Amino acid sequence: MNQDRRDRLRDAAIEVLAEFGGRGLTHRAVDAGADVPLGTTKNYFPTRDALLRAVAERCLELYRELPGPAPGDRESLVVMLRRLLENVAGPGRPRMLAYLELQLEAARRPWLASVLDAIAAADFADFERAQRAAGLTVTPDRAAAVTLALHAAIPHLLTGGPNTLAASGLDDLDRFVRNLLDTVYARAAPRAVAETA
Repeated sequence: MNQDRRDRLRDAAIEVLAEFGGRGLTHRAVDAGADVPLGTTKNYFPTRDALLRAVAERCLELYRELPGPAPGDRESLVVMLRRLLENVAGPGRPRMLAYLELQLEAARRPWLASVLDAIAAADFADFERAQRAAGLTVTPDRAAAVTLALHAAIPHLLTGGPNTLAASGLDDLDRFVRNLLDTVYARAAPRAVAETA
């Protein structure tokens, strides 16, 4: 099968899922979104489950394409994490909305849950490696806490409620990431300088 057309269909499926949710993901809607003849999507992905799997795999591919050189220090880790969160609210928005819709679908489809489980597990491993590369005093629990906090931020960034963003600190992503790392990897308080008589 034509890989370019397959990717075009998968990208259109992400847009459809992001815009219309799980109920709106139909073969016809993807055909229309990709501007291809009716029946094309069904030819490539015969069932709805095949279409959902294709979207999940494409979301993973797009995530892996995000620039992410291993951070060499804490400051470059801050920049990397801030850019990832900016991407969620910007160009990565459709992919993230689609991914959240996939998670809802996975609650009722064990086979899809196993596909997403592999993606999420890899995400935790990648973030742990990034924290190690930045020279932080990493433990599995600390690395997981950072990753979970980043994941928890995503729905709020997607909905963009100003009060929620302000209450959570997500209205300033640079500060949010710095505070997160400072909280999980508590910086030692400077020692008081002994006063001389």
